[in-house]
Amino acid sequence: MPEGGPGAPLTVLQVLLIVVLVVFGSINTIAAKWVDRLTDNEGREFNHPFVQGVVMFIGQSLCLVPFFISYLYRKYYNRNQDDHVDTYTRLDESEIEERPKRFNPLIFLPPTLCDILSTSIMYVGLNLTHASTFQMLRGAEIVFTGLLSVAFLRSVLQGFKWAGMGLVTVGLIVVGVAEIVFGTDSKADVNGVITGDLLIIMSQVIVAIQMVYEEQYLKKYDVPALLAVGLEGFFGMTILSIAIIPMYYIYVPSTFSHNPLNRLEDVFDAFRQTGENHMIIVALSGTVISMALFNFAGISLTKELSATTRVVLDNGRTPLIWIVCLSLGWQAFVPLQVLGFTLLLLGMFVYNDVIIGPWIRKTVIPAMEKRGYSTSCCFTFYGLERQTLLIDE
Repeated sequence: MPEGGPGAPLTVLQVLLIVVLVVFGSINTIAAKWVDRLTDNEGREFNHPFVQGVVMFIGQSLCLVPFFISYLYRKYYNRNQDDHVDTYTRLDESEIEERPKRFNPLIFLPPTLCDILSTSIMYVGLNLTHASTFQMLRGAEIVFTGLLSVAFLRSVLQGFKWAGMGLVTVGLIVVGVAEIVFGTDSKADVNGVITGDLLIIMSQVIVAIQMVYEEQYLKKYDVPALLAVGLEGFFGMTILSIAIIPMYYIYVPSTFSHNPLNRLEDVFDAFRQTGENHMIIVALSGTVISMALFNFAGISLTKELSATTRVVLDNGRTPLIWIVCLSLGWQAFVPLQVLGFTLLLLGMFVYNDVIIGPWIRKTVIPAMEKRGYSTSCCFTFYGLERQTLLIDE
């Protein structure tokens, strides 16, 4: 279903999906932060990004379970119907047209590869630059997704949506700058920071490609969200599980690995640490559950609305994560970040046309001159039909 026009209210389902996206997206990030802080008997933190990646994909693949249960139930129900009602009597032309389109499951392999590649590049980048830089450069994902949607999906983004995206981007930049300026990390390798920043930007481009690709095929084939998430999870779990084997034999500098022998990934060390600290299992279980629900909501919103809307809404979890991290003592309070989060939330309100846009359309625009230049700009900015300028003339 495409996006509604300006002023079109969100449905109850869409609001519920947004809540699930923000809440379980926050839980997913907090669980990841928590597991990174857990230690084994030697005091070493659990630092196994690729093992955690497999766990995340396992969470996504679990969406196949409810999908196939639902599929088998519908198949059983229809078979019982066939015993009582003639097929040609039961199916009319409209019902035949509403049957799901057939598609090749491998169409979800490219977005899975994008997910693995972007996560890996992002991990390397975060090891080279400030952790807060990622917060700043996440805004690039919003811009790239918007540009790619316009270029390849022929999407039309009204002026207020670009303004909302801009405010979200500025808000993220303010949050990142505040952490850099007032943070405690004074160690900085200039070349490493620049390289890390470029890698993070590259990862955001790949994420944008993934989002736009998913939107195109979700809407083209009307793929059920549970099936789409489950297929990506299955492909990702399979590929990354195989890739972990050669990673065990690859030795890297200590910058990229905190394992005893500096292996790129040491799955045996991960199992040993998990056995010594069972809270790691609890944290990873939270990752599995939250990942399934978070991605289901995200894919559903991409299908219901658009990839750009999904990315903008996804950033709404940033303030919630910040509040939780502050309350747990994982992060220091920086007053300037409040301004950043305010801009971020304001941008979300503007982009989703909540409160501000409807108020301007109801009170400000009707009071303006019908044929004035400023009125014409307002109509264009809010994506209103120019013919409405002639109303009441």
